[in-house]
Amino acid sequence: MSAATGDAVTNDPVSAATRDTVTKDRAAPGRTGSRRPVWDPLPRRASRNSLGGRLLAIREPIPDTARRLLVAASVLVPLALWMALSAAGAVREEFLPAPSAVLSAGLDMLRTGQLFEDAWASISRVLIGFGIAVAISVPLGTAMGTFLAARAAFEPVIGLLRYLPASAFIPLLIIWLGLGEAAKITVIVIGVVFFNTLMTADVVRLVPPQLIDVSYTLGARRSEVLRKVILPHALPGMIDAMRVNAAAAWNFVVIAELIAATSGLGYRITRAQRFLQTDDIFAVLVVIGIIGLGIDVGLRLLRARVGRWAA
Repeated sequence: MSAATGDAVTNDPVSAATRDTVTKDRAAPGRTGSRRPVWDPLPRRASRNSLGGRLLAIREPIPDTARRLLVAASVLVPLALWMALSAAGAVREEFLPAPSAVLSAGLDMLRTGQLFEDAWASISRVLIGFGIAVAISVPLGTAMGTFLAARAAFEPVIGLLRYLPASAFIPLLIIWLGLGEAAKITVIVIGVVFFNTLMTADVVRLVPPQLIDVSYTLGARRSEVLRKVILPHALPGMIDAMRVNAAAAWNFVVIAELIAATSGLGYRITRAQRFLQTDDIFAVLVVIGIIGLGIDVGLRLLRARVGRWAA
């Protein structure tokens, strides 16, 4: 009976076709094992057939040459458009000076020492204000992301305060702190601390609970879980939050210097605006962009160093 059954199964054409299909699938390219095939989605495979498909493929690496060309184009195309508008006279020089005029204005301010003095004044304010905001927001955000009690205690009030514009506090800060450095630095702190706190708390909440459970299972204490599991895992995300809020710090320092200051890049913009020196304004804006890019690159390098395992 069993032999007959076995012969029937062996001679069954459906069973034979099924075996052939399984054998072909196991031997097909792209399969690394006989039991667990490695699937290569058809849309992703199709996207590799052309350069345009590779450039528009989701999260697919692109050729180094194409990447370099795109990076160069992101800078050169706007610059070429600016030069073309200036050369054609489509916009009056009082509103859009030529790149050569902006370069000349920047070199003049650099030779007189004004540019270095104002840049250092703004940088020092940003470093102090942003440093104070980070020193407050990182521990507070870590507590809110780790302990539900801290989240319940602080998240409602911080969620309310973050909607208050920091620039709206400037008149009050002038009354309370005067026209000195304290008022300007406080504007930066107010503008950064609430957002960075909530972003840090969100990053800490993304730490997989399995890591915490395994740490407790292996005998780790609460402080060890916080120091050796939660903080290292969340550190790259914290640095990303700092990168975002560093740009906000520059916005607020310029706003503070526009209203009450005797030095700084924002003060230099206000002074140039009084005399319609738009070339000086553009030169200062370029300097702010270069400094901000340098800070962003520095934070990126720090993130790559402390979080090599992070994507």
